[in-house]
Amino acid sequence: MTAETNLSAARVPVDVPTKSDPRIDPVTVEVIKRRLVAIADHMDLNITRTAFSLLVSEYKDYAVGIVDGEGALLCQSTAGMPLFIADVLGAAVRDGIRIYGADGFEEGDVVISNDIGQHLNNVAMYTPVFDAGSHAQKRPVAFVVVVMHWVDIGGRNLGSTSRFATDIWQEGLLINTVKLYSAGRLNAEVQRIIRTNSRLPEELMGDIDAQIGACYMGRDEVADILRKYGLPVFRQSVEAMWDQAERAARKAIAAIPDGIYSADAFMDDDGLNRGKHIPLKVKVIIKGEEMTVDLSELPGETKSAINAGASGGGQSVARLGFRYAVLPEGHANEGTFRPLKLVLPEGNIMNCGPTAARSYYNLALPTLIDLVIKSLAPAIPDRVAGGHYATFSSVRFRGTKPGTKNAFQCAESGFGGWGALSDGDGPGPFRTMCHGDTRLIPIEAQEAEFPIMFESMALRADSGGPGEFRGGLGMTKKYKVLASCEFHVSVDRTACPPWGINGGGNATGGGATITKVDGSTGEILKEVSLMGAGDRVTIWTGGGGGYGAPEKRSMERIKQDVSRGYVSREAAERDYGVVFDDKLNVLRRQAPAKSA
Repeated sequence: MTAETNLSAARVPVDVPTKSDPRIDPVTVEVIKRRLVAIADHMDLNITRTAFSLLVSEYKDYAVGIVDGEGALLCQSTAGMPLFIADVLGAAVRDGIRIYGADGFEEGDVVISNDIGQHLNNVAMYTPVFDAGSHAQKRPVAFVVVVMHWVDIGGRNLGSTSRFATDIWQEGLLINTVKLYSAGRLNAEVQRIIRTNSRLPEELMGDIDAQIGACYMGRDEVADILRKYGLPVFRQSVEAMWDQAERAARKAIAAIPDGIYSADAFMDDDGLNRGKHIPLKVKVIIKGEEMTVDLSELPGETKSAINAGASGGGQSVARLGFRYAVLPEGHANEGTFRPLKLVLPEGNIMNCGPTAARSYYNLALPTLIDLVIKSLAPAIPDRVAGGHYATFSSVRFRGTKPGTKNAFQCAESGFGGWGALSDGDGPGPFRTMCHGDTRLIPIEAQEAEFPIMFESMALRADSGGPGEFRGGLGMTKKYKVLASCEFHVSVDRTACPPWGINGGGNATGGGATITKVDGSTGEILKEVSLMGAGDRVTIWTGGGGGYGAPEKRSMERIKQDVSRGYVSREAAERDYGVVFDDKLNVLRRQAPAKSA
């Protein structure tokens, strides 16, 4: 992708008009649109109900969508990982069409691929939907797609992610578009290869069954729409959906002043070269009703595992940044992205080559999405929030369950603060902009399943950036390990804290420490550490940046923050110039120390 590329994959079949028929019943269009989203949501709920691993059933590390017969997005589930949905669904299907041909699918096929530009755990599974009312119909009308994080798929480490990987083959089993089911018949050899290459086969195969069940459920429900309305009405309704979404997107872009806008930040390092910052720069070009995201100034792919392919990297950045900054409302489909273009050279860190390591493809993504938003601050200052904590803050405990030979992996990500807005304090703690509504795994479930114990979990005072409106807070979580295991943490953006907007202050970043039984303590950021029974881990996440000058913050809000423990008395004096006594009576208000 060396030149400017339109991010809409919509290519209408030749026998269908290129624009929706104005005579199509708008009520029918709305019913079909809403029903497609309801189908995706139904699939989502069924996965949650039937999956085996906590990473899928509780954390919800998956996403659901429906695309047309050529991979153009019809809808996505309301819940689920937006990072998976952006264009990963369509890219996986288009690769299958390239390999099998447009007429190379049969009823009951289930295709899988993890060659989608992200780490190999993320596996796209899809099944075709045919029009039963047309005997001449040999090509799928649509595909139902589920992208799910498989808990282990081989590679150097349990869990299949490695900060030391230097090529894709070190990270696990690479599956380049194969049929797990052909015409409803299981390919047992492929299934056996997958099972044999996993250290957590029972959890994995249970999750795969949930993924298959969701695909078949979605297929049957989409086919029911075709039976009820017929193929011509369905296609015309899809065209109308796309046209509606395109008009809304163009209107939103046109409301932004034309110009070339940019923003930059940096990552701590690439995971191998400790302390060597990775610069990130994003340009956004607004011209009339079109928006271009230019990622050409990002670094080239690295020897470490922080690379991403085009669909899972750069295209996700552009689509998600556009949705957050310009068009946050409404259900997205292919029409939403017709006015959006992307400049993404090959060999770029977000458009890496096919052999590059990608275990931590997601490390830079939250920051890059945030930079798309930040770049537009001069153009739409009232609509741009401060920076969010922008790092997955992932933790993994890996080992063998006491008294057994069975491997275990306890994995989750941290919640942190989001940036303040022009009319209110920042929300949080939430997951990053990549995560959508993925959830914390309940403490009780983790303690029952794994040899760890949670000692505390609390909001982190003073982590949000000061301002007229304060940034959201991060959190602190403390674990105690009950058996020997390996611990891995990945925290970034400690040297480049979440930024404030329009005079707001920066937030504080995250970090982690290990305290051994003997009392020795050490800070860790992207490290693998051996833990013994009784050792403890503390991880803290960053807050969100503030909005507006801190001296404009109302006394009522400052006092409320201090009384609730969100802001310490010391920080109130330093950041807001407000001095309290022990009973929280205001003694005086002066210029904040930072602005004095």
